[in-house]
Amino acid sequence: MNPKMSQQHPDLEAEQAYIDRAYLCLEKSREDAWRIRSLNEADTGGTFQARYERNAFDEQLLARLTNLDLGDAALVFGRIDRAQGEAIESFHIGRLAVADEQREPVVVDWRAPVAEPFYRATGREPMGLARRRHFAVEGRQLLGIEDELFGEGHLGIGHDDGLDGVQQQETGLRGYGTLLTTLARGRTGQLGDIVATIQAEQDEIIRSTHNGVLVVQGGPGTGKTVVALHRAAYLLYTHRFPLEDQGVLVLGPNRVFLRYIERVLPSLGEAGVEQAVLADLVPMHRFGLKEDPRIARVKGSLQMTEFLIKAVRDRERPLREDFVLPYGAGYLRLKVGESARIVREARRRFRRHNAAYRWVETEVVAALAATGREQNPDLETLRDSLRDIAEYRALLVRMWPILTPAELLNDLFGSKALLRSAGESLADDEWPLLYRDRQALLDEVQWSDSDIALLDEAMALLGPRPRKSGRIHEADEVRTFGHIVIDEVQDLTPMQLRMVSRRSLNGAMTVVGDLAQATGPFAPNTWDDILRYLPDNRPSKVVGLSVGYRIPAQIMKLAERVMNEAAPGLRAPRSIREGDAEPLIIETKSLVGESVQHAIAMRDQLEGGNVAIVAADSRCTEIEDELTKRNIEFGRAGSSGLTFDLTVVPVSVVKGLELDGVIVVEPTEIVESELHGMRALYVALTRSTRRLAVVHARPMPTSML
Repeated sequence: MNPKMSQQHPDLEAEQAYIDRAYLCLEKSREDAWRIRSLNEADTGGTFQARYERNAFDEQLLARLTNLDLGDAALVFGRIDRAQGEAIESFHIGRLAVADEQREPVVVDWRAPVAEPFYRATGREPMGLARRRHFAVEGRQLLGIEDELFGEGHLGIGHDDGLDGVQQQETGLRGYGTLLTTLARGRTGQLGDIVATIQAEQDEIIRSTHNGVLVVQGGPGTGKTVVALHRAAYLLYTHRFPLEDQGVLVLGPNRVFLRYIERVLPSLGEAGVEQAVLADLVPMHRFGLKEDPRIARVKGSLQMTEFLIKAVRDRERPLREDFVLPYGAGYLRLKVGESARIVREARRRFRRHNAAYRWVETEVVAALAATGREQNPDLETLRDSLRDIAEYRALLVRMWPILTPAELLNDLFGSKALLRSAGESLADDEWPLLYRDRQALLDEVQWSDSDIALLDEAMALLGPRPRKSGRIHEADEVRTFGHIVIDEVQDLTPMQLRMVSRRSLNGAMTVVGDLAQATGPFAPNTWDDILRYLPDNRPSKVVGLSVGYRIPAQIMKLAERVMNEAAPGLRAPRSIREGDAEPLIIETKSLVGESVQHAIAMRDQLEGGNVAIVAADSRCTEIEDELTKRNIEFGRAGSSGLTFDLTVVPVSVVKGLELDGVIVVEPTEIVESELHGMRALYVALTRSTRRLAVVHARPMPTSML
């Protein structure tokens, strides 16, 4: 807690009473919603239209009840006073709108236009404010108040109102004391919202227009992830129709990250946003196969689009010799030339492979019927009878098989002949890398992360499987969204970016990342390297976050030296706060034992904060064994997220996380184990909000000396 928080603000008691009243009004709204729902459930009669309207109303009530459940999040976090002539008009700002029984506003939703000055007003541009008041709140309890006064003689600076004496004009930040108090709180293992402390540069991004691709470049600790999530909540509030029906998708780099951010949007009253990793977009497949980075780079290249087009065409094959089928008292025949005509015409008529199957079959049946003895046969009767004949079914499989993406790729990767034929767009040393044993059963196939985009591309080329019912199989559906948020976008390959773009309904996206933290196979040097693969139907915009809120200056100073080597030419964010300890550099001959010992000590020092041991992926099992041998309770990032106060985190999944304390184990090993090792080390060094220790047995990278 900030040392000045104990000073009593004269309005503390009155504001606490207002907050208590706001909670009472919120509870009354919740009770009214449940009461109306119970009345609605009791009435099951009436016309179909009446029942439909009641169900629709019931769904809206359920959504409202969900949004009213704040958990431990504070309802009210600030107030603005606007000058209206001689009078002052006040609005309390909170995470959702609350009204009293007379429908008069008690709390204004932070996303409402009237709340914008709370985040954007400055001394030079007060936006009509006379005062901005920040609340330091834990749950329902008001701990302190910080005021900023505007107008002649004030310039929007903070006054001695019970929090911090640092003035806004020195920091360029609003609510500086409240911000520092919030940042000083221990991590909980899940990312919290910043709705109470959003700064002007963040708010400008959050409230940007909905159209086109918005790129947010932000270094470690600048809040780019929470800004993107708050933007999703803002857009849903501002464009409720049509975004609620179109859907909003948030894509994260891995499941550890998704567990870390899963509470942010519900805490802002938006529980319906779909949060996923890329693998979730191609369901019904098993992932987890590890592969050589060279293979991942080949599979991530945009050349794979031509490769897959050719692979599909190779499965659309005219006959090599005439087909003759004994049938009835005679024979049915399909000549090579006729089969070539059917294949050629099907390719011309249909954009997707599976969509042409029924047409191809009809043409084949008609061609066979024309060679039979029976005059003007019924084609449907003939088709039905032919489907019972194995030779006929084999003919169709030869010419134009129905394929799923998994079938196409399993056959393709398991045949050097098919790979060679499809690999015209690849280098001679690239297509052989794709070969692997073909699995007899599709359920036994395990796919790699780089296969995700290939499965999706294959689905786009093949299309849904034809079904007698006319319905599309769930696994064949590609859902589109009205807005897509991508975190850590700098690590996506061109094929993965193409995959995500396919799901954009209108080209509206918010993509966030940091070029200096790019560790994927196609690490970009500029944002143009990303934008060329994203929708371009509207102009794109690149904005930056320059202030580091999370990382203490001492830690950032060490990490910046690594960044200068990893990504020369890029600038690190400016840290706004000093930490209470310098980073520790510990040289030892007992690497794992010393790392575990310092992690335990750090956990005890931080008293309830969470600590992570970050190491090369191959080192983590040894660290976990040592913790188990010492009977130390700990979590594994892959299975438990950050719910334990001590967690072992492989460096490959540490990106995007924040912790109170971090032990970085053997920096040189991290550098050697990752494709872009120095950037991976930079990521590892910038996860801590309070304490950092580096334990090493081998010589460290020169940038850390």
